[in-house]
Amino acid sequence: MKKSLLLFAFVATIAPVTLISINQQAEARPVYIDEEVSEAAVGGYDTVSYFRGNGQPVKGLKKYKVKHDGRLYYFASSENAAAFKENPAAFAPQYGGHCAWAMSRGALAPGDPVYSKIVDGKLYLNFDKRVQTIWLGDVPGFVSKADKAWPTIPDDAEFGA
Repeated sequence: MKKSLLLFAFVATIAPVTLISINQQAEARPVYIDEEVSEAAVGGYDTVSYFRGNGQPVKGLKKYKVKHDGRLYYFASSENAAAFKENPAAFAPQYGGHCAWAMSRGALAPGDPVYSKIVDGKLYLNFDKRVQTIWLGDVPGFVSKADKAWPTIPDDAEFGA
């Protein structure tokens, strides 16, 4: 009985520390920024607009910016910025905005905000139209592979690696 209580106390003590560590690791993922296009993630496009618009993403404005995972995201309205700030996981692109098809191959490549697709409530970007055509041929298979590869990509990985 005493051993059970001691074990419970030990687990209860380290569990919060472990969860904090896991959360910090999860947040430290590389987010793609094309600095020639914009200082913001997703090329400055409003990620909420992918979900709430007419199917066409819109560019965000610098005056509606939110910092997430160390990167700026721009939004077309204060309402969209507030929605993102409240639940960034619901609106941020998968794999830090890198190409979903390349990620399925265990590599980083830029994601183009124009070549996007929402699948099961998640935003995915692809490198270009040709790559997106390939990716659309087996979305569930590529997503499954990419989901496994993403946690193994080093934070300092370079494109093609």
